[in-house]
Amino acid sequence: MTDHLDPIHASASGAPALEAKPVGQLDGIGCHADKSSLKARAAEAGLGETLQRYETDYPAGPHEKPQSMCPAFGSLRVGLRMRRTATVLSGSACCVYGLTFTSHFYGARRSVGYVPFNSETLVTGKLFEDIRDAVFKLADPKLYDAVVVTNLCVPSASGVPLRLLPKEINGVRIIGIDVPGFGVPTHAEAKDILAGAMLNYARQEAEHGPVQAPRGGKSEKPSVTLLGEMFPADPVGIGMMLEPMGLAAGPVVPTREWRELYAALDCAAVAAIHPFYTASIREFEVAGRRVVGSAPVGHDGTAAWLEKIGQACNVPAERIAAAQNKILPAIRGALSAKPIEGRITLSGYEGSELLVARLLVESGADLRYVGTACPRTVWSDDDRDWLLAHGVQVQYRASLEQDLAAMAEFRPDLVIGTTPVVQKAKELAIPALYFTNLISARPLMGPAGAGSLAQVINGALGNKARFDAMNAFFDGVGTCHAAGIWPSGEPVDDPDKRKRLEARAIKAKRMAEEIP
Repeated sequence: MTDHLDPIHASASGAPALEAKPVGQLDGIGCHADKSSLKARAAEAGLGETLQRYETDYPAGPHEKPQSMCPAFGSLRVGLRMRRTATVLSGSACCVYGLTFTSHFYGARRSVGYVPFNSETLVTGKLFEDIRDAVFKLADPKLYDAVVVTNLCVPSASGVPLRLLPKEINGVRIIGIDVPGFGVPTHAEAKDILAGAMLNYARQEAEHGPVQAPRGGKSEKPSVTLLGEMFPADPVGIGMMLEPMGLAAGPVVPTREWRELYAALDCAAVAAIHPFYTASIREFEVAGRRVVGSAPVGHDGTAAWLEKIGQACNVPAERIAAAQNKILPAIRGALSAKPIEGRITLSGYEGSELLVARLLVESGADLRYVGTACPRTVWSDDDRDWLLAHGVQVQYRASLEQDLAAMAEFRPDLVIGTTPVVQKAKELAIPALYFTNLISARPLMGPAGAGSLAQVINGALGNKARFDAMNAFFDGVGTCHAAGIWPSGEPVDDPDKRKRLEARAIKAKRMAEEIP
């Protein structure tokens, strides 16, 4: 549900409502303008420093535009999953309407605040005043620890200065971020933008005096903060692996509550399970915390990860060896009990693609290609090097075209990928699984992770015969001249109609290519 915050509908002077105008127009630059024009406008409007930081933190790939969902999907998700946190979006109404899907999809059961605007309130600065009024109305310490205000593309390009909002109101923290599609490559990295902004705020609070303890109390053991969203059972499994070394699993960042941020910062080391959280890692490093890449996936990954975590936390070598000896035989047994046989290509945009790839290889799969929409960072190099050594092609900032090319080149028995990749694979009668819902939403760490993928993947590999049967049965149905409804009998191939349809398709393609 979307809330239209009441103070925004009319000006403070009680002036009549302005004539409706397109809110995507910025002196001739619309919200569908090319990326460079929007970035130039945003820089002129005072967002240059922010955009430069984003370019450094989230370097672009070979393609200029994200080929997935709006990046604000990620930051919105982080805020909606936190207790006592209010979320307000500032952007075109169509964008806000689409993004509220996030609150329903993840069962947040809370409203998303929206500040309506038009071209006049946008360019005169009235929109910022309206946002400020809305934040003051929301900032009730009985209800909220924080209010998150997010600029989408149009307000970011227009330079709506969220940095000028008060840092706190009545004890409620105010977090303003810009998440424009022309400056943030993926929704995964937008999670980092909000998580990093919150860690920055919490770190400064901790530096200035006492802060709230975690809801469950402070850990008696040195803790390892886990960076990156993961399946709920994985932190529990990681905690069991750390226990022989005298360590505990700390909070998962992004956190579910503000007070967990303090506990996350108060750690012995940080495990960058998802390696693209550059802004968050910067805050941990400023706080003097060591960051360890990769994750305890598979036999080799778990052995190496435990050693590096132990070294980062100054654990004696014999205790590290004890932790390895306790868990590694169980992982090896789980891998051998449920082998995966078949050629696979893998792609996704969650950030855990290389971890899943390692687990597939150790499970026996003939993995030829892994593509991720996220960038290469030093915290993913261990996974990259291991995969390359095992003959797997690794593509950072992978485009849809590269994922499809890998499928065409390697002719896999199973494709794991994003929605358009899966769709194309199934058109070719290749079994396929959607990465986000069917693969990343499973445990990956420890013995539980070692056996978690085999059932769903082997089940999909076994569907090849069904795909072939369906493909043969429906061959030609609903395509070319047979498309549409034919109530009078069998479809009839009309050469003249075919030519008209082909001409129309060529014209539509040319028009689409001309749109920036």
